[in-house]
Amino acid sequence: MALLEISLHSQALKRTVNVTAIVPSDKEGLIPGQKFKTLYLLHGVYGNQYDWLSGTRIQRWAEEKNLAVIMPAGENSFYVDGPGPFDKYSTYIGAELVQQTRALLPLSDKYEDTFIAGLSMGGYGAIVNGLKYCTTFSHIGLLSAALIIEKALKSTDDEPNPLSRRKMFIRVFGNLEALKGSDKDYEALILKADPMPQIYMAIGTKDSLLPANRSYHQFLLAHHIPVTYEEGEGAHTWDFWDTYVQHLLAWLPL
Repeated sequence: MALLEISLHSQALKRTVNVTAIVPSDKEGLIPGQKFKTLYLLHGVYGNQYDWLSGTRIQRWAEEKNLAVIMPAGENSFYVDGPGPFDKYSTYIGAELVQQTRALLPLSDKYEDTFIAGLSMGGYGAIVNGLKYCTTFSHIGLLSAALIIEKALKSTDDEPNPLSRRKMFIRVFGNLEALKGSDKDYEALILKADPMPQIYMAIGTKDSLLPANRSYHQFLLAHHIPVTYEEGEGAHTWDFWDTYVQHLLAWLPL
């Protein structure tokens, strides 16, 4: 297994972005002529491209599954195209990064071999970009997803947590009045996606995001969207994600 540190210039973001990649290899290096199934794996808020490596055993399990894993730095962007001219993270994650890594690494370009997943903020990024770019990603994985649209709409600037204040949501999403029905709305995107990716959700029973995840699960069922949903012992912690990323990999068509 090769562990690669890559710096890629992004036209969408107008700067260099750091990416960590796990790519199957043998003792002689990358395997000639082989194209690998690929998981684009997104970190959470305050995180970076190393989080999944330091917090879980993803490298070992990717090696066992012969799976390439691409882990980009997403800053605190929620992986959406923000209001600023240099904040086009959705364009970067859903289109540009896929094109760049396929050109650089031995990755399959087949729809059925390309997946996206993430934890917390990365879970939000995975569902909105997996649906927005539904002709690219065949499977979407949400671990403790920060499904926060309703929270953003009801937010004020009196919140004790800076990440929950209205001005933070405006910085990330822009005009909150336009959020519902937009390409940042995981409910609206479900109603537009064609083809419909397969969806996996996992959430801890002690996680504060549990009600929002249960609500979205019920929304999917009400609209007859196939979904694999799991609740398990745990909170918003690496112990939970270390366990359930294994469940995610077992669910993927590897």
